[in-house]
Amino acid sequence: VWIAICPYERLEAERGVAAYVDGVQVAIFRTHDGRLFAIDNRDPFSGAHVLSRGIVGTRGDTPTVASPMHKQVFDLTTGRCLDDPGVGVRAYRVRCRDGMVEVVLGEAG
Repeated sequence: VWIAICPYERLEAERGVAAYVDGVQVAIFRTHDGRLFAIDNRDPFSGAHVLSRGIVGTRGDTPTVASPMHKQVFDLTTGRCLDDPGVGVRAYRVRCRDGMVEVVLGEAG
């Protein structure tokens, strides 16, 4: 089930926002080219819910966010930590439909 988060225009490029969706904190990002990404907001290294406040960037062609806590970098497409491949966060499906940003936590959509 797709869940509406906010209007697309409310998201600033290269910034993240946190949303509480069905008991899960989700970090949602809009990159400079307008693409949307959604991952868990919980930093697995510190346990703090802060990834939405991280620094958005790239490694090569991979869109990333660096945790504001200990600076580990996560792939926004997969949630995999690029500094420690054995660690990661969940990545969620996200879309813009009729001007609204929506996420889905489960496989259905």
